[in-house]
This record gives sequence, structure tokens and C-alpha cells, in this order.
Amino acid sequence: MKKIGLLPRLIIAIIIGILIGAYLPQIFTEILATFNGLFGNFLGFVIPLIIIGFIVPGIADLGNGAGRSLALTAAIAYGFTVFSGLLSYGTGSLLFKHILSPGSLTIGNTDNPEHALLSPLFSIEMPPLLGVMSALLMAFILGIGISVIEGNVLKKVMTEFQEIISKLITAIIIPLLPFHVMGIFANMTFAGQVGEIMAVFFKVFILVILLQVLVISIQYLIAGTLNSKNPFLLIRKMIPAYFTALGTQSSAATIPVTLEQTKKMGVRGFVADFVIPLCATIHLSGSTVTVTTCALAIMTINGMATPFMDFFPFILALGVTMVAAPGVPGGAIMAALGLLQSMLGFNDTLLSLMIALYLAQDSFGTATNITGDGAIALVVDRFTRS
Repeated sequence: MKKIGLLPRLIIAIIIGILIGAYLPQIFTEILATFNGLFGNFLGFVIPLIIIGFIVPGIADLGNGAGRSLALTAAIAYGFTVFSGLLSYGTGSLLFKHILSPGSLTIGNTDNPEHALLSPLFSIEMPPLLGVMSALLMAFILGIGISVIEGNVLKKVMTEFQEIISKLITAIIIPLLPFHVMGIFANMTFAGQVGEIMAVFFKVFILVILLQVLVISIQYLIAGTLNSKNPFLLIRKMIPAYFTALGTQSSAATIPVTLEQTKKMGVRGFVADFVIPLCATIHLSGSTVTVTTCALAIMTINGMATPFMDFFPFILALGVTMVAAPGVPGGAIMAALGLLQSMLGFNDTLLSLMIALYLAQDSFGTATNITGDGAIALVVDRFTRS
């Protein structure tokens, strides 16, 4: 029997959570709230480990490669990613005050802290070994250091640690996420807040898709202009890769199709062979659109301030952190949780809503990422021609 995908499981969990919160006795919601409290504490413990486990090998790997081409590809990928975040913030800032209800929820608001949500029956403290910022700093120091000194022994240790954390994510965290989301929606329903949340889900989903289409169009407008080619014909050639990514939810699994379609656009074979696998790891414009837009939406409805000078450093750091995103469905949001917590002030409940919002369109973000990889290959191919 074919295994049910993460998105269908998430949808089923939301429906069951709403039914539990609306029709079953309070004790059922309290049990789910207890699970959420334990899972949230565990997630808080794991976040610094995710940061170290994925950022260190990710940065260390960038120290090896083809010199100028590597630097050029990484710079273009980072530029596209940051641009996507800034575009999302600017668009959301203009629209959300009109299409959402600012301050309509008070989840984690210090003036009215989670007053309507049920509390867990009990809790177990799971203090993290490191703070999020300490983990980020350590990850950058170790990653850059390994690449500079070519520390193969330490790199091997960190690569194996990455595999352990990846197994933790795929075997424990991802399978338990639907139950976590179920508990959140049961509690929201019991508190009478689920209607507002579902309205936000729909509006944000539509905006994210439109922004991702815009990002792809801008990327290919740039690539087409530099190569004197019609950007819309280039996008048409990448459609098979886009729809493959929708089905696989994995940039890595889509690499063969992305490579084939990129070469059909006229990119030299050796350039495509280098750029496409690398960008499957370091370029996540679509995911950045989703993370930025969803974060802004949640902060808006929660009555939190969203000044540009708070979001700009977040977007810059997010562009680096996306390099560390594990190649599994939902991997990008796992890598971003630490930044959401440390830089934007998200608590456990807001992080849970963020995960639910992100996972609802994860496949579209992945499809945008890999489609943009072709545009980066075109730009690199243009600048590396003699």
C-alpha cells in the first residue's frame, strides 16, 4: 500500500483536530495539549542541534569546489534568496494590514498570554544544551574553520552528526508533526480561534503561490536578458522539472529532470552538471518566500510589531540558514525555527502554527526552488563564457 504523504496527513490532522476541539469533552483537548507541550519542549531542545548538525557541513562543503564558479553560483543563489525574502516582506507589509485582522489573536501576547488556550496536564522541562544564537555562532565558526583548514576528520564527524540529526527529523519529528498540528487545531477550536486561523491559511496560501510565480518570472527575466533569450520560453522548458518537484517535494530527487531541462535551455553541460546539484542545496528562493510571508502573517494577526529593521537581519540570516535545510519534506522550516525563535520572538505555539502554514505548501516552494536553479545556471553560464 502506498504511504500517505505528509500534506494529506497534515490535512487529515487539521480536520480531526477541529472535530476534537468542537465536539469531544475538554479532557481530549487537554491530552493533546499535554502532547504538544512535551513535543514543543523536545523541539526546543533539538533546534540548536539541527542548527549545528546542518549548518556546519553545509558551510564546510562550500569550501570545496571549482573556485570562481563556486563563488559566483553561491553569490547568485544567495542574492536571489535574499531578494525573494525582501519581496515577500514588502508585499506582505502592504497587503496584510488590509486582508488580515491585525491583533485578532493573542497567542503569546504578553498583555494577554494564551488566556484562551488549554494548558497541559503536566510538563517536563527539556532545556537545550545551547541557546539558538550560541548554536548559530558555533556552527559558523566550525563550518568556516573546517573549510579553511580542510579539516577532514572533523568534517567527517560533523557529517555523521548531520546524518544522526537527519534520522531524528525523518523518523521522529516529521511523523509526529501531524499529531502536533492536530493538538494545535483542537486547542484553537476549543478557544474559538480556528475560524481566524483557517482564513489566514487560505489568504497566505494564495499570496505565497503568487509571489513564487513572480519570483520565477523575475529570475528568468534576468537570465533571459543576459542571454538574449525569451524568458517565457525558458520557463516553459522548465515546466517538467516544476511539476516533478511538486510530486517529489525534494530538490535532490528532481535533480535528473532539472539537469535535463536546464541543458535544453542551452546551458553548457559541464556548467549544468556543476550548478544544478549545488543549487539543489544552497538555493531556496521559494522556501524563503514561504517562511517570510507566513512569519509576517502570524506576527500580524498576533499583534506583534513587524518593522523592516527586525525582518532585514532575519532575511539575511535566513538566506544562510537555508543552506542547512535538510533534504526532506519540511526541512526548510526545521532549519528556520531557530531564527524565528531568536530573531522574531516566536514562542512554541507560534512555531507550531508556522510549521502548519509552511507544510501546507511545501511542494510549491520546492518547485519554485528547482525552477530557479535553471535561471542561476543560465546566469553562471553567461558569466563564465570566455
